[in-house]
Amino acid sequence: MIDTAAPTTAWTGESRFCAAIDHEQPDRTPVWFMRQAGRCLADYRLLREQYPIMTLAKTPELCTQVTLMPVGAFGVDAAVLFADIMIPLEPMGVSLEIQPDVGPIIHSPIRSRAAVDALRLIEPETEVAFVMEAIRMVRRELDGRQAVIGFSGSPFTLACYLVEGRPSRDYAIAKAFMYREPDAWHALMEKLSTVVIAYLNAQIAAGAHVVQLFDSWVGALSPTDYVRYVQPHVSRIFSEVRGAPTIHFGTGTAALLEPMTVAGGDLIGVDHRQSLDRAWERIGFDRGIQGNLDATRLLAGWDATAEGARDVLRRAARRPGHVFNLGHGVLPDTDPDLLRRLVDLVHTESAR
Repeated sequence: MIDTAAPTTAWTGESRFCAAIDHEQPDRTPVWFMRQAGRCLADYRLLREQYPIMTLAKTPELCTQVTLMPVGAFGVDAAVLFADIMIPLEPMGVSLEIQPDVGPIIHSPIRSRAAVDALRLIEPETEVAFVMEAIRMVRRELDGRQAVIGFSGSPFTLACYLVEGRPSRDYAIAKAFMYREPDAWHALMEKLSTVVIAYLNAQIAAGAHVVQLFDSWVGALSPTDYVRYVQPHVSRIFSEVRGAPTIHFGTGTAALLEPMTVAGGDLIGVDHRQSLDRAWERIGFDRGIQGNLDATRLLAGWDATAEGARDVLRRAARRPGHVFNLGHGVLPDTDPDLLRRLVDLVHTESAR
């Protein structure tokens, strides 16, 4: 639990966000957006013309600059670290690159037990020290005004990239490996989980108020396969990550909410493919929820955006434990002014 004694006069984004994460009732619903750091901001695009994305992520001063951009631009209640889920894989011995408009490319995909065994465990405090330094810098710059969110990719999503070698529509190669070589699969998941636990705990020690586990591709699994091949490893992560609250997020997870909730997380993030009220019933109202406006509404203009946001708030019904977010990340063509108006709408219409 975070010490979030309710302010008697003025709430900050940090206190508002942390209260909601702790399933308390802040003055209004906190807001942040996945992929809020960059993408649709002109200042970010200027930086991207000068630096590759991994240079921005690995240079603490540049990472801090990008992480703070949406805080001022949108008025969100939390800053999410600008990073890439592939960062902890490189020191494990994975050769990779991020190709523009494609995504992560693994030069030698992991498709055997020998390749799994060759992956090394890491010490995040030293081998990805730039992440921890960026968190400390962001925390100092914000000085209590907004919360700081750290994150990691989940073992399943990381494993999909490692086995496929690149983004995929159906992750057929990764799933076939999972079915065909279950011992090698579980060894891979075990090793990735060990790294994720160390990585998230290091981020918390560096100053992250909250950490989120991204399982972007877990919706490719059936509930039975999730329970068999993923849930034990994710449960271990949430049992061994300590010192800060956690958010468990996946996409395409309408069929997986119950086993994901069992796996853990103080908040369960839901995408726009399911109604927030029904999802919360299935998760249990004793657990917090994050979500879940369809990001494409922002491409349709303000009326569509406001209509969707009000529907999300109506379904949340002012229960404690709701953090407003999109169903997934900010789309690159989003008008930044609409994101600012959206934050204002949520804050205004959820005010207690």
